[in-house]
Amino acid sequence: MDKILRELIVENDKKIVLLVLDGLGGLPLEAQGKTELETARTPHLDALACGSECGLHIPIDYGITPGSAPGHLALFGYNPLQFQIGRGVVAAMGIGFPMQAGDVAARLNFATKDEQGNIIDRRAGRIATDVCSRLCELLSENIAISGVEVFVKPVKDYRGVVIFKGEGLSDHVKDTDTQNTGVKPLDPEATSDKGKKTAQIALEFVKQSFRLLQDKTPANAILMRGFAELPHIPSMKSLYKLNSLALAVYPDYKGVSRLVGMTAEENLKDINDQMEKLKNSWYNHDFFFIHHKYTDSKGEDGDFNGKVAEIEKVDSILPQILSLEPDVLIVTGDHSTPAKMKSHSSHPIPFLLYSRNVRPDSAVEFGERDCANGIWGIIKTPVLLQLALGYADKIKKYGA
Repeated sequence: MDKILRELIVENDKKIVLLVLDGLGGLPLEAQGKTELETARTPHLDALACGSECGLHIPIDYGITPGSAPGHLALFGYNPLQFQIGRGVVAAMGIGFPMQAGDVAARLNFATKDEQGNIIDRRAGRIATDVCSRLCELLSENIAISGVEVFVKPVKDYRGVVIFKGEGLSDHVKDTDTQNTGVKPLDPEATSDKGKKTAQIALEFVKQSFRLLQDKTPANAILMRGFAELPHIPSMKSLYKLNSLALAVYPDYKGVSRLVGMTAEENLKDINDQMEKLKNSWYNHDFFFIHHKYTDSKGEDGDFNGKVAEIEKVDSILPQILSLEPDVLIVTGDHSTPAKMKSHSSHPIPFLLYSRNVRPDSAVEFGERDCANGIWGIIKTPVLLQLALGYADKIKKYGA
């Protein structure tokens, strides 16, 4: 953050809510058609857009597809190119694993491979979390690698995390996940001399895992992504004087929240739990991050109508947030996940910024095209938090 801006930030009791529909941005299935967001029946979001300032944002830069961690860091006001974190650390922090300096974590996907060793399903049919837990226990109890401790923990659904503890470890290791089907996974490969030891350990971990999983259906393989060491990131409290609460169901988003010093609420099962906790915590915090994962999941599955339904589900709870009268409310996503592409994309993400102090623009619906014509045009994602701070009177006047 710019030093001058940091000196201008002041503390007050005004409330900022950041509502994130993961993977919100989309694409029409047919030329001249509507995106998932434009297709969804969203009377509350549309009414809010009419009284808001709207636009599009890009987390990293034009044409660059963001991962979830950098997308969220940018939403929290950080430059994701300056503060880089791997998904392994995000996953470990999300489940509360006590990582220490020198540990290396990598995210696991349980996956399905065919008889030729080609990956045919990167998510093993989205196995249930209890199945993932049993598989993680199987690996953790039976894998032994000389000179290193190995911890394999479940995260949620088909996702787990492996943490290596030992001397001389490094996160300079490439993913084994090609993020494609019909091909074999890659071997872990060092990206520098520092990563050679860890790459060898990871390769042995993969070999033992494949032997242990060979008779398991559908999760007979693993994919590894985001080798990472514990980074140092200044807290939102130290940068922005915000007392922040994360209301996320999915562990990874608790993880990235904890990395920036947020309190992350545990034991939230669904959006109703999130709303109840928001109401009960309203007077204890001044920044609330509410995360909805399943817009992204449906997009990755190529389920256009499923993503539409998830957007409508979030629209239905908007009155509960507005009843608390937040001073600033931002509704947006961390990246685009068009069902048409079944993956993250580089498309700019729509947002609305609501406050008593805004200048409403021409948007009459909350959708990509209306937001593209909004007052803010296309901005870099970290600017969103700066705008929220300004509209919440948390940035004092500069100069006489």
